[in-house]
Amino acid sequence: MPGPCPQTPDPVPGRCGFLEVPENRSHHGRGRTIRLAVAIIPATSARPAAEPVVFMEGGPGGDAFDNIPFLIGSGVNRNNALIVVAQRGGLHSQPNLACPEIDRFGVKAVGLRYDAPSTGRELVRAAKECRQRLAAAGIDLSAYNTTENAADFADLRRALGIDRWNVYGYSYGTNLALTYLRLHPQGIRSVAIDSIAPPTVVNLPWTWDSAAEGIGEIFAACEAQPRCKSRYPHLRRTLDEQVRRLEAHPLTLMAQPPAGGNPVKVDLDGGALVNILVANTVKAVDVPAALDELAHGNPERFARARAIDVSTPIGTFAHGLTQSVACAEWVPGYSERDLLKAGRRNFPGWPDTVLAQAPQLPFEYDVCRAWNVPDRTAIQRVATFSRVPALLLSGTFDAKTGASWAHVAAATLPNPTSVRIPGIGHWVVPQSPCAASVLGSFLARPTAPDTGCVTGLRPPPFTITP
Repeated sequence: MPGPCPQTPDPVPGRCGFLEVPENRSHHGRGRTIRLAVAIIPATSARPAAEPVVFMEGGPGGDAFDNIPFLIGSGVNRNNALIVVAQRGGLHSQPNLACPEIDRFGVKAVGLRYDAPSTGRELVRAAKECRQRLAAAGIDLSAYNTTENAADFADLRRALGIDRWNVYGYSYGTNLALTYLRLHPQGIRSVAIDSIAPPTVVNLPWTWDSAAEGIGEIFAACEAQPRCKSRYPHLRRTLDEQVRRLEAHPLTLMAQPPAGGNPVKVDLDGGALVNILVANTVKAVDVPAALDELAHGNPERFARARAIDVSTPIGTFAHGLTQSVACAEWVPGYSERDLLKAGRRNFPGWPDTVLAQAPQLPFEYDVCRAWNVPDRTAIQRVATFSRVPALLLSGTFDAKTGASWAHVAAATLPNPTSVRIPGIGHWVVPQSPCAASVLGSFLARPTAPDTGCVTGLRPPPFTITP
């Protein structure tokens, strides 16, 4: 049904409405319904293509509407209308599975040991409070999963009367896009996936593999630039030393958040350092200089990056969707010992206190015991076989979803175009004009996109300090 566009920092330049869908389709029409916010943004071309692009947000739990400016800025709607959906549980949809309890913990956590058991207990307490509140509101948390999410998009295509459309997703949105392609192949003209997380491999131990690949690519790129290699010759050894040093003797200091405001107390231990690198909150081109500064007693770059969470708006991220997906689809089947073994394999010699926590998902086993949703891995960890043309975009510096995982997805997609963009981290298209150009070409000609701009690309020069 049509409705006003949500209030966002940048007004949505299109028309909006809500799609009403079953919360849990296994109830066969007997359960309650939920409403998903949808925006349709026209193409800027005077002669647009007939098939729109539907966007699948990452996270899970990210605010899709907040990313509309990045999509428009990348030209995604140049020749195709753009459809943006607030996924079930996301901001602007009803219900919204935000967890202010977890957001407030995140603000406090910048001043706590990243991987201390006491920090984990506070996170679990916050997650438990959020779960209890959502469940008391009648929300069926087991229904907020990728299978239901994919069915929502199938319902939307039919509701809008669209014969065929193109799918573009990034991060978790690639997992969703592949699931959607597998379960609802009708009406899909092409699929573009950016920063790829194949359903068959997403698990907690996998996070260490991706972290090692992305960080290793940054170090290799520095080695390939003579000035960087000369100035920062032993980056892996420097990182190893700093992780061990900070884990044994954390720094507590005051730092100003990157967005400005009053300085806040931050705790910089080994786990925090690693997660700053994985999250790319210190820009990749600055990583060698930042590590060298840290080794010489100047932790300012990392301290400011650690303070970034105090600027995150409360209640905008749908942690409820994150945990419902992660605890049902990513966590089961691999033990805490498996996670530790993956960490030791990728980063031998690092303290076990660091390696016991999955990058970006600390204490997730404890959180999932409290979140308590059914295991869905047998349903979700399935490869997608499809002849629909597919574009696979990866950034070599991506430490969240390592670039090599594109090969896993491509193995069962007989018509793939796989592109690696050097020197780019997570979510490639908004950061790379070349990747945006390739995506535009793919949308115009899915079986023969122009990838010529990739030839000769190199990572940008690294920051060199005196």
